[in-house]
Amino acid sequence: MTSRAAGKSGLIPTVELDRKDAEAIKAVIAAFEPRQDFLLPILHGIQNALGFVPPASVPVIAQTLNLSRAEVHGVISFYHHFRTAPPGRHVLKLCRAEACQAMGSRAIEAHVRTRLGIGFNETSADGAVTLEPVYCLGNCACAPSLMLDDQVHGRLSVERIDRLIDGCEEST
Repeated sequence: MTSRAAGKSGLIPTVELDRKDAEAIKAVIAAFEPRQDFLLPILHGIQNALGFVPPASVPVIAQTLNLSRAEVHGVISFYHHFRTAPPGRHVLKLCRAEACQAMGSRAIEAHVRTRLGIGFNETSADGAVTLEPVYCLGNCACAPSLMLDDQVHGRLSVERIDRLIDGCEEST
């Protein structure tokens, strides 16, 4: 399977925003005072509204907050939470913390990567699943764990993960 990156390439394309996305971004920005300390809430708001922070929004955010584009891009690229491209229809966040590793998450990670044909921060070729690392879901007693579309699943096995992924692929 081929894959496409889910937005951590470090490149800022010159793609224009479509009208709907531009209006959503303007609405998020307008909800805050134009102060630099609102950068993170604005980025969270944009990602909540669109599912990602479009690179074309960086100049708009920078100008509004009187920051450089490099400063805004630096924050986006520093935090693993932010995406710069649309995610797949389903987002699978696999826990990589110590408790999950002690309970076999590395084997599960290898299986998921092979099954989907992708690495972390990539989306399957069919657009069904984006795979992201997470460094604790607070579900250590039920390790190994993952989060699929905001729902935590624990006590994972290869068979259980295959059923979850099958459900993602069937919902396309």
